[in-house]
Amino acid sequence: MATSEEASATAAAEVPPQSQPHKLERKWTFWFDNISKPKQGAAWGSSMRKVYTFDTVEEFWCLYEQIFKPSRLPMNADFHLFKTGIEPKWEDPECANGGKWSVTSNRKANLDTMWLETMMALIGEQFDEADEICGVVASVRQRQDKLALWTKTAANEAAQV
Repeated sequence: MATSEEASATAAAEVPPQSQPHKLERKWTFWFDNISKPKQGAAWGSSMRKVYTFDTVEEFWCLYEQIFKPSRLPMNADFHLFKTGIEPKWEDPECANGGKWSVTSNRKANLDTMWLETMMALIGEQFDEADEICGVVASVRQRQDKLALWTKTAANEAAQV
């Protein structure tokens, strides 16, 4: 018969060690903007709020599953995922000379899929010109939803192709 110390040691050996979080190459920040009820005279972007910054795969999945699906957004709202330190505004120095690639969809399910796949490619550093990308925006609108990938330099043809 095993002693309680031997039983504890055996049980501990069967439990896998606590896994370390999977760090990303850089930090990313989610932003939210609801332009459905703009205040009289308010400047564009004044309703934009930084929501959460993350740098691990585990944090990303927790956030995505619990919060950041475009199909859960109210009409005229936007989710943004940008590199930390870059605000999703054309006035940000990193975006000032940039451009964007946009795709539209008439179906909410398509927007969720495009949003997820684009975010995974961004945080996984899968784009050839990853340093040229500022972030991505998912916009929910009445007629068509839109996904836009923002780049730093519109004149950089390699990043724009």
